[in-house]
Amino acid sequence: MANAIGKVRGHQVQNEALLFEMSSPGKKAYQLPELDVPAVTAEEALGAENVRAEISGFPEVSEVEVIRHFTRLSTWNYGIDLGLFPLGSCTMKYNPRINEAVARIEGLAWAHPYQPESLSQGAMEVIALLEQYLGEIFGMEAVTLQPAAGAHGEFTGIMLIREYLASQGNARRKVLVPDSAHGTNPATAIIAGYDVVNVKSNAAGMVDVASLASVLDEEVAALMVTNPNTVGVFEQDIAKICAMMHEKGAQVYMDGANMNALVGIARPGDFGIDVMHSNLHKTFSTPHGGGGPGAGAVGVRSHLEPFLPGPRLKKTAEGAWTWDYDRPQSIGRVKAFYGNFGVLVRALAYIMAHGGPGLKTATIDALLNANYIRALIEPYYQIAYEAKSMHECVFSDVKQARNGVKTGDIAKRLIDYGFHPYTTSFPLIVPGALMIEPTETEPKQELDAFCEAMIAIAKEAEATPEVVQHAPVMTRTPRVDEVTAARKPVVRWKPAE
Repeated sequence: MANAIGKVRGHQVQNEALLFEMSSPGKKAYQLPELDVPAVTAEEALGAENVRAEISGFPEVSEVEVIRHFTRLSTWNYGIDLGLFPLGSCTMKYNPRINEAVARIEGLAWAHPYQPESLSQGAMEVIALLEQYLGEIFGMEAVTLQPAAGAHGEFTGIMLIREYLASQGNARRKVLVPDSAHGTNPATAIIAGYDVVNVKSNAAGMVDVASLASVLDEEVAALMVTNPNTVGVFEQDIAKICAMMHEKGAQVYMDGANMNALVGIARPGDFGIDVMHSNLHKTFSTPHGGGGPGAGAVGVRSHLEPFLPGPRLKKTAEGAWTWDYDRPQSIGRVKAFYGNFGVLVRALAYIMAHGGPGLKTATIDALLNANYIRALIEPYYQIAYEAKSMHECVFSDVKQARNGVKTGDIAKRLIDYGFHPYTTSFPLIVPGALMIEPTETEPKQELDAFCEAMIAIAKEAEATPEVVQHAPVMTRTPRVDEVTAARKPVVRWKPAE
């Protein structure tokens, strides 16, 4: 086992009890002398509002127990500072520390949304500059940073289309969504009040133009397309598709979750895209995970600009920034304040640190890394589509399934080799999908170690499939019953009877 597991070694970290289970009556995690002010209670000395009542059932532990408990727990965690997250479509890459340093500048970190405009000029300049840069990157005439996340940006984009079409007298009733789309796309369309019509993919993993034409009529408001799509393939007919939609008076929305493959090389606005969102945490390297924070910047062509969420930034006659609330066609606010500002600062820092040439190089590195992985493991895993891979590559478990090993088993076994699993069973149009995205931030040594692990698992699936089927074996908790965990979750600790 030790020789097979190249990246991971046994390591002396004991199993950990809960603080409640360590508790002993009378223990304290602090040592203070008794109050020596005569005839004065703690409430009188400190003020009653500063004296906390005891919490019933609260753990009673010593200082060293608290320190060791949380220190040991910290060694159990896997994070981007430790290794690769090959999570295709849920891009999770290293966040440069310069981004963090900039976001912690006192005037930015402590800026309050209710500050007067006169004290917020620097923060407003950050927003304006980021909107300008993203507009150039997207090929769009205007950008809003108000949406708080990618799916929020999607919703904003479809509402912009709805309001624009309604201003022409007909909001229409259908939105076309390819079968390779992110799951949030049809959900967004339904929440915005539209019926969803599915569009099939062709044998190359791209939108089937004939299928699109067969469902495209005057009742269609928009097409929601991801490019590159969720199978990691560039939609080669995107300009033709946009022309078809526009000929019918419909709009084209692009899910920009995979902009990591395009920045500095191609601009969606140049394809004919009308509105798009970008996950700043995916493409421009801000913190990601645990549900946020995120930022779903939305770029639009000029005909949609009047409908953007308000308020919008503008310059006064004296050259200062101010908020423009006079937006009669706006869809209104989509967030109480203007986006997740700390994420915006980090994204701007990332863009400015790289510059135009550097952003293009980062994109090329992301493409190179994904295709490097594809080249190394394709002899062992079935590639989903022969078309060239972009920033991620998608495989199927069809070869391993012959021996009863599925994508979930391979992912669990990968944990034993010291790697976070890839995205399993997505996209849904690929049976037993393995979606792998290394991003541009991973060095060759890490990619080689990952590929060695994947190849070793493929060989295990042939020779000893039961090893993979019962993985992980090196974790503190063995494989859990995921169905029961989902249907009957245990969300709180209860003491034994």
